[in-house]
Amino acid sequence: MEPIIELKEVKKSYALEKTRVEALRGVTFSVQKGEFMSIVGPSGSGKTTLLNLIGCLDTPSEGDIWVDGQKINALNDKALTSLRLYKIGFIFQTFNLIPVLDVLENVEFPLLMMNRYSKQECKAKAEALIEAVGIGPYIKHRPAELSGGQRQRVAIARALVTEPAIVLADEPTANLDSKTGADILNIMQRMNETQKTTFIFSTHDPDVLSYAKRIVKIKDGTVVE
Repeated sequence: MEPIIELKEVKKSYALEKTRVEALRGVTFSVQKGEFMSIVGPSGSGKTTLLNLIGCLDTPSEGDIWVDGQKINALNDKALTSLRLYKIGFIFQTFNLIPVLDVLENVEFPLLMMNRYSKQECKAKAEALIEAVGIGPYIKHRPAELSGGQRQRVAIARALVTEPAIVLADEPTANLDSKTGADILNIMQRMNETQKTTFIFSTHDPDVLSYAKRIVKIKDGTVVE
């Protein structure tokens, strides 16, 4: 079976003032459809860089990456935007919600961008997911009126509403108490089991790691295990 994600000798370096930072130093691994896996490593090991590359938010300095059969190095900006919109859901540590929009509008937003559904369908799909993640009573609240856990639930609903093939989560429970974090992981696990959505999440929390069916360990920009 062809993997849904494949990386071959991927390197990424950044210019930082007068030095070059080697964030990734030749990473090779693949991910099968429907995996529920974690990328683990200390701060500065390259976890976020790796997720940004897989999510087409950045491009590698060297090496090749395939996402859902497409070699992302070969795609132009328009094709990369389309791949992100239709195939990938993101759950950011900082939530990245739109402050002037309420919960419903934030979750609806990617559906409206797709131009695939009517306004009524967008609203119905968004409302269903808002209920599923347990924030139905806050549907008209704006992000500033929500707790960290509630905002993270909005971010998850927004990531899942387009029914992406792949969901990338950067430290998805970092800002949450342990109970809310477990609730969030259970929601992700349920979607993985029922819809075969591929989940890749970064963490250094041992409780979060216990949910992963596969763990890729990264240190100093290389895969060590």
